[in-house]
Amino acid sequence: MKKYVIALDEGTTSVRAGVYDTEKGAFVHRAQQEVGQSFPHSGWVEQDANEIYYKVMYVLNDCIQAVGAENVAGIGIANQRETVVFWNRETGEPVCPAIVWQCRRTGKYCASIGGEVKKQIKEKTGLLPDAYFSASKIKWNLENVPEARKLMDEGKLCAGTVDSFIIFRLTGKFLTDYTNASRTMLFDIRKMKWDEELCEFFGISLEILPIPVASDSVFGTTKFAGKEIPVAGVLGDQQAALFDQGCYREGDGKITYGTGLFMLFHTGEKCVFSDSGLLTTVGYTLGGKTAYALEGSAFNAGSTVQWLRDGLGVIKSSAESEEIARSVPDSGGVNFVPAFTGLGAPHWNSEARGLFSGISRGTTRAHIVRAVLESIAFGARDLADCMIRDSGICLREIRCDGGASANSFLMQFQADVLGIAVNRPQERESTLLGVALLSAVSLGLLSEDKLDGRRVSEKIFMPSPDRVKFDGLYKNYLMAVKRALLSE
Repeated sequence: MKKYVIALDEGTTSVRAGVYDTEKGAFVHRAQQEVGQSFPHSGWVEQDANEIYYKVMYVLNDCIQAVGAENVAGIGIANQRETVVFWNRETGEPVCPAIVWQCRRTGKYCASIGGEVKKQIKEKTGLLPDAYFSASKIKWNLENVPEARKLMDEGKLCAGTVDSFIIFRLTGKFLTDYTNASRTMLFDIRKMKWDEELCEFFGISLEILPIPVASDSVFGTTKFAGKEIPVAGVLGDQQAALFDQGCYREGDGKITYGTGLFMLFHTGEKCVFSDSGLLTTVGYTLGGKTAYALEGSAFNAGSTVQWLRDGLGVIKSSAESEEIARSVPDSGGVNFVPAFTGLGAPHWNSEARGLFSGISRGTTRAHIVRAVLESIAFGARDLADCMIRDSGICLREIRCDGGASANSFLMQFQADVLGIAVNRPQERESTLLGVALLSAVSLGLLSEDKLDGRRVSEKIFMPSPDRVKFDGLYKNYLMAVKRALLSE
């Protein structure tokens, strides 16, 4: 029996793939290619969809050559979410540059959406009107790219997120999965279908959108080295991390510490809507059941450590920040608010900017570094408090991944601030592994009941029992946030 699954992770700045051995439960080969971005105007972010596809093919070929196409059972896909690609249905060629999720060109338009439409967007899609999501990007292309409008009138236009473009180029099928569809601002997350009223509001024809299907579906077949290989299992990148982290039950949560901080909280088979500006999203679908999640993000996490290194030059490497932070018993009363690009939930203020407070003559480099690391944990506390309050569900523990999760000082402080255990796994390639596992289940190589015991913890950070101390530190941080909001 074929035992290898290839997991593909098409990210914002790179494409990665890994060969997962379903018998050993480990990756046996990996490949990676960088992907460029362009910034034609202030706030605009674009990518070349053909470059994405060529890099995808490069890493897939690399992995398939490593183990032989005849031994590959299937390919699973995880991808950057919300990014929009337009292509010709007949040729598969992109019509215009892909508009990346980071792009803010439609920001003013989205800010103007209010009233009943804003209410419908939240009730149906679980999202807030924002340029982050796909709908306004699709609308912009239809209004500003003549070739796109022409192809739509001729019935030859495809518009979708990156997963649907890759699936189309690999298999010829025009499909997307529920997790990616749920990030478009066009998808009813309870009915699991495109919402006709929202599509009409944004001027988007249903005919140009992919067919949404369950995450654990077989999406078609592709051919490598003369062998037909199924494409099975598709997830948005953050949902793939949720799946890998073993968050299969209500009350499970994970944090990905990347450039920003992404927290997803499993709310079971029910939609929980937030009063704190959190997003409601599809976590994954498995065996005919849909798991929902609350999602919140802090715009800056790992980027703050990069800033210490590259912007201020106070550390030589990201790893050095841990040793320096441990060299002092506390931050010496210094607080840092990492609002380089504003503040997300629950503050939602795009004009706020970064702020140090509590600096005295006795403040040292170590206090500054420690305060910056502590700010990452405080941002996660913001999100966790909102999730627990809005859902009424207890958060059992936090499972962590991403680059900054390697920092043991930060993980221990995170546990202390949350008052909840932080569980760090041995394998921290969560996006790749999450989609590898889903693909294996989709193909019948791994049973659902074997998922629970698969994840192996490398270390569990237990919280301090001194709640008064750490709640007090968090209150001091919130006072600094108020100062940052007042200084806008």
